[in-house]
Amino acid sequence: MSKLDKDQVIAEFTAAYQAAFGKAPQLEQKPGWFSVDGGKNIRLAELAELAQSYGTAKPAKAVAKPAAKTAAKKKAAASQTTSARPLAQQAAAKIWADKIGMDQRMPRGAR
Repeated sequence: MSKLDKDQVIAEFTAAYQAAFGKAPQLEQKPGWFSVDGGKNIRLAELAELAQSYGTAKPAKAVAKPAAKTAAKKKAAASQTTSARPLAQQAAAKIWADKIGMDQRMPRGAR
């Protein structure tokens, strides 16, 4: 196993991150760990692997579009399930809301 040079790995990671995202990363050093942009703590070897993956990855703009589409699909699916509730359930929820006080919770399924 080869020994990694911390300064060299950080320099390579910073260059790859700037090429991939167009901005400099915010690296926080903790004893034995690194945090990139306030995210999950990773080791130096993982930081080197991440730099290599950024070097081969597509630009951030191309990656961001599919994520936006999936978020829109999830939102549409959630709105369909909410509006697809039977009217009887919606009426029951309203009756329960009228009967219970402000400090109490409604029964399960009657939201």
